[in-house]
Amino acid sequence: MDYMAQALTLARLALGEVSPNPAVGALVVNNGEIIGQGYTQPPGSDHAEIVALKQAGIRARGSTMYVTLEPCCHFGRTPPCSRAIIEAGIRCVHIAALDANPEVSGRGKKELEEAGIKLHLGEHGAEAARINEAYNKFITRGIPFVTAKFAMSLDGKIATRSGDSQWITGEESRKRAHQLRYVNDVVIVGVNTVIMDNPRLTVRCSSTGGTSRKQPLRVVVDSKGNTPPDARIFSEPGRTIIAMGSRVQQRNREIFTDVGAELMEIPASEGRIDLKKLLELLGEKKVTSVMVEGGGKLLGSFFERNLVDKVIAFIAPIIIGGQDARTAVAGRGFETVAESLKLDDTDIESIGEDFVISGYVNN
Repeated sequence: MDYMAQALTLARLALGEVSPNPAVGALVVNNGEIIGQGYTQPPGSDHAEIVALKQAGIRARGSTMYVTLEPCCHFGRTPPCSRAIIEAGIRCVHIAALDANPEVSGRGKKELEEAGIKLHLGEHGAEAARINEAYNKFITRGIPFVTAKFAMSLDGKIATRSGDSQWITGEESRKRAHQLRYVNDVVIVGVNTVIMDNPRLTVRCSSTGGTSRKQPLRVVVDSKGNTPPDARIFSEPGRTIIAMGSRVQQRNREIFTDVGAELMEIPASEGRIDLKKLLELLGEKKVTSVMVEGGGKLLGSFFERNLVDKVIAFIAPIIIGGQDARTAVAGRGFETVAESLKLDDTDIESIGEDFVISGYVNN
């Protein structure tokens, strides 16, 4: 059995629940039997290693642990996992990847080695790093990982010339989009998307169609304060922030506050919010991941400013056509093909009748 692969499966169960902490999975194995397993609990609760050790109990002594991320060795909201592993009498630890956190990186490994524990490093390391790609960026740079997500026709349209956009992609793609919202801390849209589409921007359960217990923070980029106060985002579960410029009238600010929105004032130039500053402010709020869902102008601005880390594009095998139909990525664009942004590590997946192309922006 591939124990580290099982630990990675456990780690994925923590995604969407543990930010700003990393998502980690751990197993305790004794003579080929899994005697303890777990994944990171919400902030302030047990880390994956502790959950697994508690399940294993006294049987952990002399056993082997498989953990997807280097055990922490410092006091945060909880005591260090490295010390708990040593005290439990674990004989050998397999670590998929080192922790990018400067307070941990290599130190947890060293502490275990100095205690006489045999270590193995790097099993499924790339996959482990991918699970925590948002955490890794945030913990080293202080700003969230940015995913650009959009659904479009085969000819790159996100709506017809009349503005109709429901539904370009199929049900399976829409379910996947809700899963992506769930694992991201924040969903960002532009004010025009709110005005034209009136989206809910919530996570809805695929089995019942109802709203999920956990909802991402919604952010509307609206430099002039034009978001309609009766927009559905204000009546849905979860929090909504209006990222606006300094010139928004006081009356509009009061209206937003009355409907429950939080206000975030950000520098704006020529009517455009400073998106880099927006990400910095979100980072200060311990946001590790954001997903930009549109519209085309906002996505174009994120790409032009080299602020996108990952792209997830849902493509339906339909042709919409029309030079006036809305495109997935608008804005100024690049002058030459040579200047265009390239994607690395691309993946193509069939999902229902649609296709999903994902990749990482080569900046």
